[in-house]
Amino acid sequence: MILENQTKRGLGQSVDWKLIGCYLLLILIGWVNVYSASHATDGTSALDFATRSGKQLVWIVTAFGLAGLILFVIPARWWEGLAPWLYAGVAFLLVAVIFLGVEVKGSRSWFAFGPVRFQPAEVSKITTSLLLAVVMSQPNFKISQIKSFILTALVIALPMLIILGEKETGSALVYAGFIFVLYREGLSGWWLALIGLVILLFITTLTLSPYTSIVILIAVLCICNAFQRPKEFMPWILIGAGVVLVLSLIPWLWGLLTSHITAVNELRTNLVTVPEADAPTGLSKLSFLLKIEPLHILLVLALGAIPWFTIKSFRERNLFLGLSVATLVAGIVLVFSTDFIFQKVLQDHQRKRIEVLLGMKEDLSGVGYNVNQSMIAIGSGGMRGKGFLNGTQTAYGFVPEQSTDFIFCTVGEEWGFAGCLVVILLYVFLIVRLMLDADKCRESFTRIYGYCVAACVFMHLFINVGMTIGLMPVIGIPLPLLSYGGSSLWAFTVLIFIFIALYRQEKKYF
Repeated sequence: MILENQTKRGLGQSVDWKLIGCYLLLILIGWVNVYSASHATDGTSALDFATRSGKQLVWIVTAFGLAGLILFVIPARWWEGLAPWLYAGVAFLLVAVIFLGVEVKGSRSWFAFGPVRFQPAEVSKITTSLLLAVVMSQPNFKISQIKSFILTALVIALPMLIILGEKETGSALVYAGFIFVLYREGLSGWWLALIGLVILLFITTLTLSPYTSIVILIAVLCICNAFQRPKEFMPWILIGAGVVLVLSLIPWLWGLLTSHITAVNELRTNLVTVPEADAPTGLSKLSFLLKIEPLHILLVLALGAIPWFTIKSFRERNLFLGLSVATLVAGIVLVFSTDFIFQKVLQDHQRKRIEVLLGMKEDLSGVGYNVNQSMIAIGSGGMRGKGFLNGTQTAYGFVPEQSTDFIFCTVGEEWGFAGCLVVILLYVFLIVRLMLDADKCRESFTRIYGYCVAACVFMHLFINVGMTIGLMPVIGIPLPLLSYGGSSLWAFTVLIFIFIALYRQEKKYF
C-alpha cells in the first residue's frame, strides 16, 4: 500500500513548488538589486565575475546545486540522526573562529580561505534548528516541565552566547526568534510578555527615568493579575489605577515640599539680623528630607509591599501572584542594572547606535549616517521608485554596505513603495507557507523544524528592514536571499530545502 501511494505521488505532488517559486523570486530580485547597488563601482556587466553581481551569480548557481543535492540525493531521514553531530561540529567551529578567524569590522566571526570567506554563525542556525527539532520531538518532551525547558534553553543559548563572544550581535539576536517555536509547542504566552516587559523597562529607563520604569512595571503587573483573575478583574484594575496615580503624584508633591524647605532655609540664612526666636523654624527642621529622592520613597513602598503579597500568594496558593512578586523584584534589579549594562557591557558603537535609535543623540555624520542615508533613499523612491539603475543614493554610493545589510534601501529607492510591498509580501508568503506546511506534517520533528525555519527568516526580515527604516539599531544582519554574500545565501538555501525535503518525504508516504 505504501509503495502504491509512493508511485502516485511524484515530484509534482510531493514537493511544494510554490515555496520553491517564492525562493527563486526572492533570489532573482536580490541578484538584480545587488547589480544595481554595485554597478557604479564594480563595472557595467552583470555577468562579470570580478564584480559583486557576477560573484553573486556564482553563489546562486552553487546554491541551486546544494538545493538539488538536499532534495534529490541526501535521504531526508538522515537529518534527524545527524543533528547532534552537526550541532557539535558547528559549535566547535564557532569557538575556533574566535581564535583562528579574521576580524571584520570589529567582529571575529569569519574564516578566510584566500578570496573565500565563511561564517559559521550562518550555519549554526541550521544545526540549532535541527537539534531543537530532535529534542522537542521526543515522546516524553513537555515544554512545561523544568527539565525539558532547561534542555531546549541550553540548545539555543550555547551557540547564541558563543556568537556574542565573537561580537556578532546581529546573528546572536536571531536566536531570540526561537521563542516563537517554543510558544507554538506549548510554552506559556506569559514568557513572550515577559520578554516584551524587559525590553520596555530597558528603553524607558534609558530614555525617561528609573522611577518611571518602576511605576510602569507595577502598572503592568496589576493589569496582568487582573486578566489572570477574571472574577476580580475590576478590583485589580481600580486598585492598580489608584496606586499608579498616587505613585505618579509623589515626585510632584515631594518637589513642592522640598522647595518649601529650601525657601525656609534661604530665609533663615538671609535673616541674620532677626533674633533666633523670631525666625521660622517649622520646616527648617526637616532639612534632612532634601537628601531623599522620590525614587527612594518608591523603593520603600514597593519593597514594603513585597512581604505582604508574598504571604498572600502562599495563603491563597496563587502561583501567578507569587511569580508577579518575583517579577517585581527582578524588574527593579533590571532597572538599576540598566546603566551598568549600557555603559559597561555594550560596546561603544552599540551604545551610540542605541542612543541614535532612541533619539537620545543625533549623529547624522557618524553612527547615524547609514540609517539617515538609507531612509533618504527609501523615501526618495516614492510610490513607484526612480527606476532600475536610476537611484542617485544607490548609484553614488551614499549608503555603505548597500548590497549587503542595506540592500532593502536599494529596493525602496529604485522600485518605490510598490517594490518594497512586493518584497515584503513575498517574505510573508514564504513564512506563512512554511508554517502551513509544517502544520500539515505528521512527524513532530518536521513540524518543529519548519517553525524554526520560519522563525529564522522572520527575525532576519524584521531586524534588517527595521534597521534600514530606523526602527532597529544597526547591527549588521543580511536580508535572506537578497543580500550579497555566499555564506548567507547558502545557509538559507540549506535551511529551507532541508524542510522541503522533509516535507516531500512525508507527502510521499501519506
